[in-house]
Amino acid sequence: MKIFDIAKWLEKTIGFSADLQAKLLTSIVIIFILWLIRKIILRIYFRKIADVRSRYRAQKSSVYIASLMGFLLIGKIWFEGFASLATFLGLITAGLAIALRDPLVNLAGWVFIIWRKPFVVGDRIQIGNNSGDVIDVRIFQFTLMEIGNWVDAEQSTGRIMHIPNGKIFNEVQANYTTGFNYIWNEIPVLVTFESDWKKAKGILTSIINKDAEHLSGTAEEKIKEASRKFMIFYTKLTPIVYISVKDSGVMLTIRYFCDPRRRRESEEKIWEDILIEFSKCDNIDFAYPTQRFYNNLREGKTGTKAPLG
Repeated sequence: MKIFDIAKWLEKTIGFSADLQAKLLTSIVIIFILWLIRKIILRIYFRKIADVRSRYRAQKSSVYIASLMGFLLIGKIWFEGFASLATFLGLITAGLAIALRDPLVNLAGWVFIIWRKPFVVGDRIQIGNNSGDVIDVRIFQFTLMEIGNWVDAEQSTGRIMHIPNGKIFNEVQANYTTGFNYIWNEIPVLVTFESDWKKAKGILTSIINKDAEHLSGTAEEKIKEASRKFMIFYTKLTPIVYISVKDSGVMLTIRYFCDPRRRRESEEKIWEDILIEFSKCDNIDFAYPTQRFYNNLREGKTGTKAPLG
């Protein structure tokens, strides 16, 4: 009787109808029950688990689960006008899709990574302007050990980068290792016009054949393997030296297959051999940007000398 009197008093004084009072009371009871259940579960869990990180994760997860359950249960009470719970959940889902667009895109990105496998943990990749070795893939982000940036030859910088999974839908991706485990690397060697460039080319060809010979056979096997999945084909796998002319001299460009993680190491070995071999030659010099005065009458070829006027 007293409860009935309180309900009538609230209706007259504050204007709360009996239906509104019932909804408020039910909502408060639901919140209290969920809070009590969460406290009991956490207390039992904390007695068994002493790890601080595990406790923190359990506490955060329990908040999210209790909040979601409370939102759904209380929402059902206050929105009885909806035809069914399915309709209510549909509207909630649409609202969440708008409010939580980025997390949902990242979740879709995670599904794509797991399903299509554009990369896996251990691959060396570039996505947008970021490059590194994949060291972890999670629901909302993947983690790279950064390479390059201020460090030459794409070696590790020591920084760890966390990149949202959604980036795979709008950024260009390059994979150094999946499918085909080698990359083409080039080393430009510039010699002066006066140098014996034919001899220099022969020296460079010998060096690169010696240092990269073992890669050609292995690379050929990898190409056959990769061609089953991708349309990859090369007509020439052996190292080669190309010739071109630059402002300061004759450019000899060494091109060879290289393990992407040993690029700097391979360049160092090749350059050591080049420096040793070129130091033995009196008719080969490295070129660099210089200023030179050219006397056509003294230095020009006979057929190209300007006539004396």
